[in-house]
Amino acid sequence: MNIYTQKQRWKILLLLAALLIGMLSLWYTNNLVKVLQKEEKKRIELWAEALTLTSRMDVNAGDLTLTLDVIKSNTTIPVIRTDKNFEIIDYINLDTAKVNRDTSYLRKEIEEMRLQHEPIKSIYAENECDYIFYKDSAILNKLRYYPLFQLGIIALFLLVSYLAFSTSRKAEQNQVWVGMAKETAHQLGTPLSSLSAWTDYLRNKYPSDENISEMDKDILRLTTITERFSKIGSAPALKRENLYEVIQNSVNYIKTRTSQKVNLQIKNLQSHDVLAPLNIPLFEWVLENIFKNAIDAMAGVGDITISLQDQQQFIYIDITDSGKGISKSKYKTVFKPGYTTKSRGWGLGLSLSKRIIEEYHKGQIFVKQSEQNKGTTFRIVLPK
Repeated sequence: MNIYTQKQRWKILLLLAALLIGMLSLWYTNNLVKVLQKEEKKRIELWAEALTLTSRMDVNAGDLTLTLDVIKSNTTIPVIRTDKNFEIIDYINLDTAKVNRDTSYLRKEIEEMRLQHEPIKSIYAENECDYIFYKDSAILNKLRYYPLFQLGIIALFLLVSYLAFSTSRKAEQNQVWVGMAKETAHQLGTPLSSLSAWTDYLRNKYPSDENISEMDKDILRLTTITERFSKIGSAPALKRENLYEVIQNSVNYIKTRTSQKVNLQIKNLQSHDVLAPLNIPLFEWVLENIFKNAIDAMAGVGDITISLQDQQQFIYIDITDSGKGISKSKYKTVFKPGYTTKSRGWGLGLSLSKRIIEEYHKGQIFVKQSEQNKGTTFRIVLPK
């Protein structure tokens, strides 16, 4: 079992444990609320009976003392007493300030109490009775909502745990990215030094051989690639560069390495130089990745148009191809590591491009629009 599978299992177990705790807490609290409701009902019935006894003239002093103690004992359950015509006689454990401020407050409370519990009928003489309206105490109401509060805490705990796991996984992925990139740069360094020495030797021995200059170009290209990989994981220096010239250089490089049936065209919508803070090796890497994806999407035949717009705070670069297009559900997926429609490759090009633009250049890259069998437009947004 690999580490990723183990983490997934721990996530599932953590979620199940949290749900079990929440369900058990909800079940236990609901049962407790029901028990306390029965206890409060018994207390109110006893309180009503005590009130009835105080209304009778045949109660002796000892019984009256005990009865008054019972009446005084209710300090938590809100009660309203009415006569047989439902005219309010008195009330206890309700907000006196609200009673004085709102004349309809007690009537509203009676309706609420009626919905919770049937009123208790207290008969103290022939054809004479009172009605006792009551509702659950504040403590019981708080207890009823306690499971919801607890579920909220569990949900928050799960959210924090998920974010912690996600952050940890992203940190591990970043370490893998950086490690692979720097190791690649390190491994390329030795053969590049050797190749440079060999070209110097061949140039001295065959000064008129034109193939050596082509070898120099390839070595320079490999040096650029090595530099790109070495910058992954570190903060690259950004300099204000002429964006049109950088794009033109990338277009020229791609043109010499692709079919003549691919037409690359730059539309500079500005009459002035467009300057942006760039790291040229990394930014060219982004452009080349997008160009190569566009060429693959067009199967080596079609048009690629690059338009450049200089706005007040941002620069917009739109790269449009005439390829097979991308479904809307894949607009974000194409930037995830491992996503590819080709039989070869790791699917890292657009993922690296996103990281270079967003983390190193503080910009944005996304699929602006796409239509099946008509083409796709990628937009790069760079801050000025």
